[in-house]
Amino acid sequence: MATLDVSADASQPANPQSAPSPSTSALPVISIGTRRSLLALKQTDIVEAALKKAWPDRDYAIHAMATMGDKNQVTPLHEMGAKALWTHELEALLLEGRLDLVVHSLKDMPTQLPASLSIGAIFPREDPRDALVMRPSLLPSSTSPPRNSHDLLSTLPPGSVIGTSSVRRSAQLVRLYPHLTFASVRGNVGTRLSKLDAPDSPYSALILAAAGLLRLGLGDRITALLSSREGGILHAVGQGALGIEVREADGDISRILGKVGCERTTRMCLAERSLMRTLEGGCSVPIGVETEWVDAVRGAGDGEEALTDVAAKPAPEDQNQSNRTVEGKENGTEVTSGQKDDSAAGILTFRAIVVSLDGKEAAEGEMTRRIASREDADQFGWDMARLLVERGADKILEKINLNRNIIHEQGDA
Repeated sequence: MATLDVSADASQPANPQSAPSPSTSALPVISIGTRRSLLALKQTDIVEAALKKAWPDRDYAIHAMATMGDKNQVTPLHEMGAKALWTHELEALLLEGRLDLVVHSLKDMPTQLPASLSIGAIFPREDPRDALVMRPSLLPSSTSPPRNSHDLLSTLPPGSVIGTSSVRRSAQLVRLYPHLTFASVRGNVGTRLSKLDAPDSPYSALILAAAGLLRLGLGDRITALLSSREGGILHAVGQGALGIEVREADGDISRILGKVGCERTTRMCLAERSLMRTLEGGCSVPIGVETEWVDAVRGAGDGEEALTDVAAKPAPEDQNQSNRTVEGKENGTEVTSGQKDDSAAGILTFRAIVVSLDGKEAAEGEMTRRIASREDADQFGWDMARLLVERGADKILEKINLNRNIIHEQGDA
């Protein structure tokens, strides 16, 4: 299907000559919004393909635009108040009815969406881990034994510059590798790799999302992967997953999305987003997570008692918290549709960390719980947030926000 260019202040597509031919279906064309970057378009193709498979009688048109985050490729994200940099303009078109749904990288979606908008579905997750991408001239020789990310980072010379636009990554890494220097690097994936590969590049390595590299066919650029086991860092909330934003009252689109998405990914991401929402964090706050289904653990029915929480359990007075309000939705979760799978229940391990910007303070925890519904997943995130607060996360976040307010006030003086 043709891709159209749209902008928030245009009443018509910017390239009307690119408009799709008249629909062969009596049903209206479904308009899909996305960012203009190559990665965003690749991700939108994944969604469009799934929709075509589920609803072959419908026609689709992709509308791409540059968002605020795309237009400013210089300012570090943490200085831009980055919660809605990638979503605001597309949401405006969705609210106006010019788009029927919007495809986002879920990690870019704020946990508080505009009134009347919601997540219609979450698609299967690509590898959620961060990737270490070394400058080609620094790569180990092909005859060297394979090394993990910890080996590579720990043996870089003092002062080596690691490029990343994420305070979550730099805060976790400086805690473990204080001999390294971290610098902001902006731009799409191709631009960042070009900056790394340049002969005069100041960077020894970049930290990028593995999912983006894999979706762009650049998996060969991954030197090593980062996780709690290797390299010691946790990924961003929702990383690797695609979130489909819709108008909450659009019953036709909700019905269509009811045939697509991934319930297991949805539950993982609901737990992660619930944690972030409860801590009132955003993509410019150093909150790291890691969720994984523990398939090897035998549950009830196998002759053993199913696992419950490790490290924390809800206090008795909080047993009814699963019925609390989530983003204004009583007795439910922020994902309103998507393909629900009754077999998706399982044992989920959840690791999370909040780190000070200098890496000197951290609150972390790990919990394991049986998740049988979306509400269970949302509650899991809330309980993990409470555990981190008990371990000092609120004080770390309060200090970060206080410092930012002081910096902004000085900048306005």
